[in-house]
Amino acid sequence: MSYVTSESLRISEIFYSLQGETSRVGLPTVFVRLTGCPLRCSYCDTAYAFTGGQSMQLSAIMDEVASYAPRYVTVTGGEPLAQKNCLFLLRALCDAGYEVSLETGGALDVSGVDARVMKVLDIKTPGSGEVQKNLWGNLQHLGRHDEIKFVLCGEADYQWAKQVMQEHALAQRCAVLFSPAQGQLAPTELAEWILRDRLPVRLQVQLHKLLWGNEAGH
Repeated sequence: MSYVTSESLRISEIFYSLQGETSRVGLPTVFVRLTGCPLRCSYCDTAYAFTGGQSMQLSAIMDEVASYAPRYVTVTGGEPLAQKNCLFLLRALCDAGYEVSLETGGALDVSGVDARVMKVLDIKTPGSGEVQKNLWGNLQHLGRHDEIKFVLCGEADYQWAKQVMQEHALAQRCAVLFSPAQGQLAPTELAEWILRDRLPVRLQVQLHKLLWGNEAGH
């Protein structure tokens, strides 16, 4: 397979680990972390990906991914869609036969993402400090194989997320994940709220942080 030489991306890291989130949690996965993000969420744990990284040709990225012989590949950031060539990368990964997921903050248009990609859309809560950046039109581009994530900083975020779920019928659209912000909301407390309110959501704790803490590259 050949690639246009102008198709390059700025990459923070490419690594092999266990998927720590989404319905694919626990599965061995190659992560391609792109550099750059237009958002500055209060709980961000990948600020090192805002700048730096190295420019890599698409062919070199594909070669490095292939060296791990994975089944699953996740494109993440930063905000991967901040680089227009991310769409080429996603398509190339799908064409190569991988099961591909995209982790996006939801502030940028997802309509151009290859339909084969599992989009994991992070709806920003008030506690994130970036709630005004949500691009609500993205919801119409989600299918049953996609997922919506809320990172919750406290009960106010939880109540806000419940209201958004109801207004947009999110649980009827695709899987919904509720994740407690590390150090701000106890997972057990969030679990009790979900059970109390009988919400049709998946409680998500970050497996990679339980295993390796906040160490980069996991």
